[in-house]
Amino acid sequence: MKLSDMLGAGAAETFLELPKGDLAKLGAKIALIGADGCTPYASVGFYCAGGPAAIRNGATDYGAILSHMNFDLGGPVFPNDVVAVDCGDLPVDPGDAAGNRALLKGAVSQVLDQGAVPVLIGGDDSLPIPMLQAFEGRGRKLTILQIDAHIDWRNEVQGENWGLSSTMRRASEMGHVERIIQVGQRGMGSARASEVEDAVKWGVEFVSGREVARDGIGRALSLVPEGADVVICLDCDALDPAVMPAVIGRTAGGLSYNQVLDLVAGVQGKARIAAFDMVEFVPSQDIGGQGALTAAQLLTAVLGLIARQV
Repeated sequence: MKLSDMLGAGAAETFLELPKGDLAKLGAKIALIGADGCTPYASVGFYCAGGPAAIRNGATDYGAILSHMNFDLGGPVFPNDVVAVDCGDLPVDPGDAAGNRALLKGAVSQVLDQGAVPVLIGGDDSLPIPMLQAFEGRGRKLTILQIDAHIDWRNEVQGENWGLSSTMRRASEMGHVERIIQVGQRGMGSARASEVEDAVKWGVEFVSGREVARDGIGRALSLVPEGADVVICLDCDALDPAVMPAVIGRTAGGLSYNQVLDLVAGVQGKARIAAFDMVEFVPSQDIGGQGALTAAQLLTAVLGLIARQV
């Protein structure tokens, strides 16, 4: 028995039973796009395959009650008419990383061309690279807020320069990215001391998971300039595994649901969310669907926050 059984929700063809979107003609201000992966490492492949579908399934409780009060937002998810569409999953190919990057960049470019906000769900953490590339030449300087247990500053891993451990390194090389704020890092991962030094030298501001636990999110939000165009890159492993077990490497000391939501809400309150991604959801690691429920609840609130700025 699920809440959706009682409330009359249907199967999750789209997230929140949103209208299906056509990238060529959105007719909406927010476009949700899924992708199972982008640039995989040979050793693991598309280990997040099925992530977008799992997140959609996690929201089945909400589809029939979308107009009800959402207490995470203080009102219905969408304050007026529906302003979001779900464009489904892109046909990515584990054997064609370059083609995947071109496909993702093209899809996000179509969304931006129509003045809408792209929201990506996936899928490994290499997805944000082509999403960020799509902003090139648009006259917009970006602030990136990365919320992640890892810093993703490796130049290469296993001979691959465009993989999930290199996302922020590649972002730092883009001329339209002027600021990177990284929140939530903890434990150990692919980063070595030299990568941290490179990031600090570039100008990255780090707010560790321990700092957030001790002092809250205030300093992180203070680093976001008023009125900035902000791309929020959320890796599911930023969240504590108690509420988000569906990740490849569970690490204690993660951010709470409310800390992540307050970060996004804080950005929306002082700046503009130009794009958002939620990546690194690993369905095979989920426990009793808990991760999918957390991801869906959070993504629902994020869509509501973006809807309030467009």
